[in-house]
Amino acid sequence: MTESCQRLEATYTGALHDVMRSMGLTDFVLPPDLLPLVDGDKLAGPVYTVEGKSSPDYDAHETLLAWTGLLSKAPSGHVIICQPHNDEIALMGELSAEVLKLKGVRGYIADGGARDIEFILDMKFPVWCRFKTPKDIVGRWLPVAFNETIRIGDVDISGGDWVLADRDGIVILPHDKAEAIVAETERVIGTENQIRTAIFDGMDPQDAYLKFGKF
Repeated sequence: MTESCQRLEATYTGALHDVMRSMGLTDFVLPPDLLPLVDGDKLAGPVYTVEGKSSPDYDAHETLLAWTGLLSKAPSGHVIICQPHNDEIALMGELSAEVLKLKGVRGYIADGGARDIEFILDMKFPVWCRFKTPKDIVGRWLPVAFNETIRIGDVDISGGDWVLADRDGIVILPHDKAEAIVAETERVIGTENQIRTAIFDGMDPQDAYLKFGKF
């Protein structure tokens, strides 16, 4: 798994997008308002999904018990992607990020909020989210499904899929096509390097496109 993560992380989302488009795939880029806490962070790995639901009537103990259970289940070497179905509360904070980092979780992406930002930044745990808020999950939110298919924007994400997130955005790779996508992206990046070298050596960009079939 480590080698696969390294290979994927050595690519970039723009190249992945072009390869996946050429393979006829659609709906694999997450919404652009999902942003990293640290601009320039890069995150790659297999996906472990979480889905939740909200209610103002949950018991505080019930929500904390469920949340710590989520942390206990989180598998090392994976990226957690959470669909909370909530636009008001934080789905990641200091202690949770510390636990996940200690467990070897590679990072966390939430279609929702985060808090304790300074602490998370200090510990250098990669987090992507849509907003920040001091409001937490206590008495408000429960996880209800783990490693099942979730939907963020127009993208269906299943446990075992792969993800790459960088400055340009977040791309989801279907698990059954991930190896082929990464291999083709590595080939395309090699061709792009040839184009770049040819242009630096004075080749006209249109001639470069006609020669290499890509730009």
